[in-house]
Amino acid sequence: MSSSIKVQRICQHCGIEFTAFTTVTQFCSKICNSRAYKARAKAAKIDTVNKATLRLKIKPLEDLMAREFLTVREVAQLLSCSVRSVYGYIDNGFINSVNLGQRLTRIRRSDIDLVFNQQKQAIPPAPLVNYQISECYSITEAQLKFGISDNGLHKIIIRNNIPRIKQGKFTYIPKNLIDNLLS
Repeated sequence: MSSSIKVQRICQHCGIEFTAFTTVTQFCSKICNSRAYKARAKAAKIDTVNKATLRLKIKPLEDLMAREFLTVREVAQLLSCSVRSVYGYIDNGFINSVNLGQRLTRIRRSDIDLVFNQQKQAIPPAPLVNYQISECYSITEAQLKFGISDNGLHKIIIRNNIPRIKQGKFTYIPKNLIDNLLS
């Protein structure tokens, strides 16, 4: 027995309105039906390939998590930074390592975990001392008194963290600190 109902539907693939003879019809023609099927099959294939690629990406990181000793390159991969950064962390003592010979630097996995578990202690700022201008040399006075160049005096000030006081166009440095360093 044939159906005599006619239902206005919208095609799921192309979006054109059509007259359907059943209530479950989704596509306006056989062509739209096959194109939608092919699109679903293509999306399923792409999805499986993407999942496989993601598994392959995650697998090396899981392997690194399981190993006890790591190379510098593996630590860089684990921390998502460059190899030079890891060498800098080693040089600064931020990460402990052992060099077993030429090109055999090894880092214990637990040492990397310790870096993240350590609480940094806040270093209290140095107290600010207000110096009077009468207790300070100007830059020119210090150069003349000690017989050093402008660049040399500047490097000494930077190296020893000597405070500078700006007053108008002049820069002053405390007499007692400079006298202790250069006398």
